[in-house]
Amino acid sequence: MVSLAVWRRYCSVSAVMVSLAVWKRYCSVSADGVCFCVLGLILLFYLVFYIFLGGMFVLTMYVMLLTLDDYKPTYQDRLVTPGMMIRPRGEAMEILYNTKDTESFDIYAQTLNNFLESYNNSLQVQNNDECPPDNYFIQEDSGEVRNNPKRSCQFNRSTLEECSGITDRTYGYQKGQPCVLIKLNRVIGMLPGKDGQSPYVTCGAKKEDSDAIGELAYYPPNGTFNLMYFPYYGKKAQLNYSQPLVAVKFLNISLNTDVNVECKINSNTLKTGGERDKFAGRVSFKLRITSPIN
Repeated sequence: MVSLAVWRRYCSVSAVMVSLAVWKRYCSVSADGVCFCVLGLILLFYLVFYIFLGGMFVLTMYVMLLTLDDYKPTYQDRLVTPGMMIRPRGEAMEILYNTKDTESFDIYAQTLNNFLESYNNSLQVQNNDECPPDNYFIQEDSGEVRNNPKRSCQFNRSTLEECSGITDRTYGYQKGQPCVLIKLNRVIGMLPGKDGQSPYVTCGAKKEDSDAIGELAYYPPNGTFNLMYFPYYGKKAQLNYSQPLVAVKFLNISLNTDVNVECKINSNTLKTGGERDKFAGRVSFKLRITSPIN
């Protein structure tokens, strides 16, 4: 029995010695005694570990994308009131030009021409529907069956009348009566009015410039965003959507002076200057028309 125990002990020690011998044979040892095979195993471990983490990230993103809808936001942080923007907007929201210098206002006229090209009457008749005004154009899906692509209402360029660029290619800039276009930012599903009352735009000068702004004209009449252009269903669902516009024409604004203008949306469902964004539902810009004094 003793001999058997000694034999087993001898065999175990011998196996360890052989293993160490094989390890040392195939493992190069640096001058500092660091085994490069160990470093290789460590690097292999981290390589596999990070590949696993990357795979988990890709899998998580894939599962999340499966929950998203191509046509409607799954998670939508709805703004109480959308923002507003003007065209042309110039640099730093300033419109500055000289009535005697054609080049100074040609850039604004060209910007408006390019912007309004898709609103040409011929294109609107071809792509969009003539809708009854003052009513929402609701196009609901039928259960799991999508009502796509959704139709859009016509917004004809001629609706902007004197600010359409059809009769006056300079949009009033040459005469010192410039037109400025105003639009609401798109928000999917937004209903900006109730009881058949469409939201409308009003503009005015800030207090220090109240005597300089003069008379204003709005197109369409009363500066309304008609309800028939809402709700908006998204770029993919509503391919030919034409965003409604309001044009403001400054008829006798003071010349050779800076006039700070503020336009805002008026609605019985939208509020301007909310807690999250005091500029929501309004836009401010500076207008200066230089003209030589005779």
